[in-house]
Amino acid sequence: MSFDKIKLEPTIALLHWGDLIEDFLDTIGVSFEAFCNEITGGWMFGYIEALRRAGVRTVLFCISGSVTEPVYYTHKDTGAKICALPASQPYQTIRRQMVNPQGWTVRDMFGEVRGLRRLVLTGVKSIAPYLATPLGLLERELRRENCQAILCQEYEYPRFDACTWLGWRMGLPVFATFQGGDFQVSPWERLSRPIALKASAGLIIASQTEVQRVQTRYGVPPAKIARIFNPLDLTLWQPMDRAEARQLLGLPNEAEIVVCHGRIEIRRKGLDILLEAWQQVCSDRPGRDLRLLLVGTGSDAEKLSQRIAQMQLLGIVWVNEYVRDRALMRQYLSAADVYTLPSRHEGFPVAPLEAMACGLPVVAADAPGVSDIFEGGEADGGIVVPREDAAALAGAIGRVLDDRIWGRELGKRARIRVETHFSLEAIGGQLRQFLCDRSLAHIRQI
Repeated sequence: MSFDKIKLEPTIALLHWGDLIEDFLDTIGVSFEAFCNEITGGWMFGYIEALRRAGVRTVLFCISGSVTEPVYYTHKDTGAKICALPASQPYQTIRRQMVNPQGWTVRDMFGEVRGLRRLVLTGVKSIAPYLATPLGLLERELRRENCQAILCQEYEYPRFDACTWLGWRMGLPVFATFQGGDFQVSPWERLSRPIALKASAGLIIASQTEVQRVQTRYGVPPAKIARIFNPLDLTLWQPMDRAEARQLLGLPNEAEIVVCHGRIEIRRKGLDILLEAWQQVCSDRPGRDLRLLLVGTGSDAEKLSQRIAQMQLLGIVWVNEYVRDRALMRQYLSAADVYTLPSRHEGFPVAPLEAMACGLPVVAADAPGVSDIFEGGEADGGIVVPREDAAALAGAIGRVLDDRIWGRELGKRARIRVETHFSLEAIGGQLRQFLCDRSLAHIRQI
């Protein structure tokens, strides 16, 4: 492989987390066709667009249950090529036996099984994630697209281990990012992960807490880690007039609105904590028109609806759908007075960045990645509170609602923070430099 080619016109292969892309898309009610034509932003397409602006071509490889041979698509928004590959035949055979592919236990995944069959399926469950990636097909398409490096969404997943083996076989450097995957799904990962990390060319980790965890647990040298944030397109995410946004959405101009958007996963996203905090916010401010605007759907949508009804909460406006239209999402954010992120767990969340770009102050729980966004605390437009502390969350939200002038000042600081640290151009340049420099270093070692 030519060093000059890597420097001048690199092509990066990007692979998603999980076994099949549908495992994610189905939870938000989005088809693969809609994924290609309507989904924008997020860390994945943010990376693709940032790299494009830095002169790096990206091919997104998706392992799909809806194709029987490699099929190519073009992502409408970024123009990136998307290659859908069928899972390997052994994995497809295993998949047909699954009741719930996302099950954590053998019973969850395969249903009620006993005796020898249970023992066999325990072993099958642990090996299945390693078999999902069709390495032979992937190798062929990597060569066809002349990819000079592989970038995996998460290093804490068997796909990364499989890709590092493929990278070794092909002489390609393999990288991975951290987007929240700090757990393991197979006992074999305890053996394969240290080997894969040692063989990899580098890791992209925005969270300082995660950097420390990886260095402590796996002994990854600092030179192999780049602390690069997730990017945001600031030409699309920017404030609009609040009164206009509320008029377009049919929201009252005099209301005080708190907004939260993202997947509806109660435990991970801390939505139970948010509901408890909201109950306190309303109780402390009787007679005021308070609204909690929830935007998003997910696997726990029905449970969340039941919880809202049981708690008899007032003022909740829930848009129970995955909003693909960024212009519409911008309206929802611009209509609010404050944004909140109550998550227990995050990798490096993009949602609060979108809110900050729209000029909103943010009240967030200290999930991984949050303190990195608000390194300067309130100077960066955010108030960070302890996780799972509904009283602290309610208190911080109330502070912003009770002092609108201060809230607007926090919102201005939040916009400045994303402009200076999260733009596509800034992040694209950092990604290109790290990927190319580490690729060259990796090739010299081969």
